[in-house]
Amino acid sequence: MQAFDNPPPPPATGQAQDASPLFTGPRHLLAERLERGRQLRKRIPRKDQALYPPVRTRRSPLELIRQQNGSRVEKLVPIRNARMRVSPFAFFRGNAAIMAGDLAAATPVTGIDVFACGDMHVANFGVFASAERNLIFAINDFDEVHPGPWEWDLKRLVASAAIAARHLGGDDTDAAEAARAAAGGYRYHIREYARMGYLDTWYDCIDEQAILQALPGRARERARKVLGKARTRGHVRTLERMTETVDGRLRILESPPLIVRETHRPDGTPVALGMDLTLRSYMESLDAQIRFLLSRFRIVDVARKVVGVGSVGTSCWVSMLLGADDEEPLFLQVKEAQPSVLAAHLPGRSPFANEGQRVVAGQRLIQGSPDIFLGWGNGGHDFYVRQLADMKGGISLEEGDRGTLDGFPAYCGLCGWALALAHAKSGDAALIAGYCGSSEALDEALAGFALAYERQNASDYERFVAACRRGAFRCEKSA
Repeated sequence: MQAFDNPPPPPATGQAQDASPLFTGPRHLLAERLERGRQLRKRIPRKDQALYPPVRTRRSPLELIRQQNGSRVEKLVPIRNARMRVSPFAFFRGNAAIMAGDLAAATPVTGIDVFACGDMHVANFGVFASAERNLIFAINDFDEVHPGPWEWDLKRLVASAAIAARHLGGDDTDAAEAARAAAGGYRYHIREYARMGYLDTWYDCIDEQAILQALPGRARERARKVLGKARTRGHVRTLERMTETVDGRLRILESPPLIVRETHRPDGTPVALGMDLTLRSYMESLDAQIRFLLSRFRIVDVARKVVGVGSVGTSCWVSMLLGADDEEPLFLQVKEAQPSVLAAHLPGRSPFANEGQRVVAGQRLIQGSPDIFLGWGNGGHDFYVRQLADMKGGISLEEGDRGTLDGFPAYCGLCGWALALAHAKSGDAALIAGYCGSSEALDEALAGFALAYERQNASDYERFVAACRRGAFRCEKSA
């Protein structure tokens, strides 16, 4: 890929130059880099990371939702609204753009850049199969990935931990404990990665054994069940769940309005023609051996699919392919890639002209064992492609489930570990570790921030619900 074969220059932003994942100049000794990180505390004390001051010029969250809805397929917008209305946690998941603006306007940064996830929250982690068919735990959503401050990812993660703890039925004490655990997991492991070589860090992963060791008692048993289910969620299981036989031919099973077979795309292009152009463009982004492997399959059906919360309304299609005498299924998801929510607040930082390439490059850089079919292209709009189902699984966060709350801080610590690994692969772990330190000072500060932002999110959610009640946002009840 061009992003790796011809790396662009790092962003010209102070300390971020040395921390850029694409920086190719000389590195300083570990002790020097740790000390440089410590010196940053004089300019940005760690206690200041607790601050979330009110901003008089803060944009209305309802205005931001309307703006994002304007870029979505109109008939799907009511589904997006309905999914965000479910709970404060669902609202938080669906509105990374709101928090991106708040972080940019009201919080301090050290100037150290990483390839930030951009939509970091506790439900955006999970287990999936590596190319070697081993289950590993990592970040699993990269739509908003973009070069940016490491603090923004960590602050969104700790805020999500607090909001999710309240969602599970916890109080402020539970919320603070979950946020503190996420911050502590990040701080401990970013220091470990600072001491590791670049190759050791690159090859590192959080495997099944590490997952189970990180979780206590009942949480460990729940993790074993998630891992067991993930092993059954391959393409054959998806074939059984998502297809039906019509006149002797396999077809994707429709479930309106969430899975629908359409003749034309929203822009009026015939689906068959559009998908042909899209996949031809996608093939050019793949390595030769993967192109050869994919050439052994043929497309037999395509349907539009609604996915996620914040992504609802973006153009997303599922292609069903068959190989090996039409008995071997492969499901590919073709998803529109819009500009990252971070881009408006970090002008000039992204080196990618194609938004799909940005998503793919970010995932390949920070996930560790990405999908072998991961690719990108342009078929009328920027897009990326990934496997729809490949031994994937994640935590269930049901509202009021206090059983899950038991052990939830340990899970948040695991998320902090996975985020630290992502940042160590894409930034300078020693600079970040030097700033974070070995005490719990940063953990405490970020717990304070998380509680403050939990209240902000709850307030925004209530405004949104009130707007839905008076008809300002239409919700699709069948969603």
